[in-house]
This record gives sequence, C-alpha cells and structure tokens, in this order.
Amino acid sequence: MTAPAELSPELRAVLENGLNKTALTCLHCPSRILNPSVGTFVQQEFSLPSMTKQKDEIQDEKHELREFWKVKDMFHFENVGFSNTVDGVKYLTCADCEMGPIGWHDLVTKENFIAVSRVRNS
Repeated sequence: MTAPAELSPELRAVLENGLNKTALTCLHCPSRILNPSVGTFVQQEFSLPSMTKQKDEIQDEKHELREFWKVKDMFHFENVGFSNTVDGVKYLTCADCEMGPIGWHDLVTKENFIAVSRVRNS
C-alpha cells in the first residue's frame, strides 16, 4: 500500500465511511457491477492491461492505476466475470458485455479490486 494521496472532489462525493456510496455500473453497458456500501476504497498501485486493443497491436498496453474498490468476497458482486489465470493474475470483466479488465482478483488473499476509473457511479 502506498501513502494516501489527496482525493479528488469527484471521488470524495462517492465515498461514505470509506465505502462506495452509490452502485457501480459498467462504463459500456447498464450492467450493475456492485451494490452501494460493498466496496472499500483503497489506494495501491497495480498495472491493468488497456481495455481497448488495436488489431495490429502486438503487446498489450498496461496502465498503472492507484484507486480501487476492494471487495472481500467474490459473491458480493452483482455481475462480474473472472478470466482464466494470466501470468498469475485473474482479471475481472463486466459479465454482461465482457468489457475489461475492470480489475483483478488476488489469488493469495482471494480479495477483488475494481479500478475506480473503469466503472461508473450510478
């Protein structure tokens, strides 16, 4: 974990006691990912592959992200898909439109992390 950075006003508006104040939905379809007050806000660095890839792109571009909603139990999600294990990581996607990765599943702790920037607050 890294030291907490200053939170943006947009992020503070969707936080309540460290939890997601509103439901989280997919950026690409209306699917609900997580109900309110289920995800705990955490700041830690993790690289996720780009959500879009060009046809002729050989290597996936990675994005270093720092703000996540931590979900302790995979059964707390509403609509999330889990990838096969890739390089020791299971990625999370929208279960309805299959866009992603929106986060990752930690194989050791069994905790799940949804990138704040890859979901919408509804």
